[in-house]
Amino acid sequence: MSRQTTDTIMMIRPVKFRFNEQTAVNNYYQKVLDKIAPEEVQKQALAEFDDFVVKLRDKGINVIVINDTLDPDTPDSIFPNNWISFHEDGRVGLYPMFAPNRRLERRDDILAILDNEFQLSISEIEDFSFHEKEEKYLEGTGSMILDRPNKIVYAAISERTNEEILGEFCRKFGFKPVKFTAFQTVEGKRLPIYHTNVMMCIAETFAVICLDTIDDAAQRKEVEESLKQTGKEIIEISEEQEHHFAGNMLQVSSSDGDKYLVMSAAAYQSLEASQIAAIEKHCPIIHSSLDTIEALGGGSARCMMAEVFLPSH
Repeated sequence: MSRQTTDTIMMIRPVKFRFNEQTAVNNYYQKVLDKIAPEEVQKQALAEFDDFVVKLRDKGINVIVINDTLDPDTPDSIFPNNWISFHEDGRVGLYPMFAPNRRLERRDDILAILDNEFQLSISEIEDFSFHEKEEKYLEGTGSMILDRPNKIVYAAISERTNEEILGEFCRKFGFKPVKFTAFQTVEGKRLPIYHTNVMMCIAETFAVICLDTIDDAAQRKEVEESLKQTGKEIIEISEEQEHHFAGNMLQVSSSDGDKYLVMSAAAYQSLEASQIAAIEKHCPIIHSSLDTIEALGGGSARCMMAEVFLPSH
């Protein structure tokens, strides 16, 4: 049976992090911080990144840090989970990205580093990125929340989560899709949430989810039923908490097999004591301040971690 959590994650250390205009058109979580100079933005983002890595490593989580490059210009490289996924059978998924400057994040040299330096075995590459030519996108584990042991993928269909490519992923990797549309209120209108991983997280024995974002009652019921049938305790969060990235969490393992739920400080601070207690019945929480990264990037802790399930050589 597949594992839901891994003790190894890949993170990309930023060299020129900034607000990305190309993603802001449908990522309503991004904010312009006018009063901060670009050098200060990078400095703050780097400090947040490094502090986060230290906290993870302190708990025995194996963090593979790959440095970004100045050329090409990739302001969102800090969020690798959108362009790549790693699987226990040695396969790697590469995904079609909505923003042209995010497509430049796909680097062959990263796969070579994992192979040569970290002795990780890559058996095959499943490349879905050609769909960019058709203007169809599926942004990795931002678009898809994988329940690996039960072979279920939860996906909020949006401009960045294409139903057709989702079906292709499911056929190739042997998953069953649970599809729905999740919404957020933007200037009084209900608009689709761009990534599924801002409104839900699947852990081994529980799920954190903002069910209020699923406006269609039948779709909401289907998601709830699927979670219950697979034995997950449902821990609900509000839309207000979801706006503080309380859905953008990831459960990871330590090298000793201990489990942790990872989130940002903003997400943690938005939670009520009862929700924290519900999570901590299952596993402890790791949280780290990611304020600059969240504001300018519109992504949080989960987006920064690409789970590595590859076998060793």
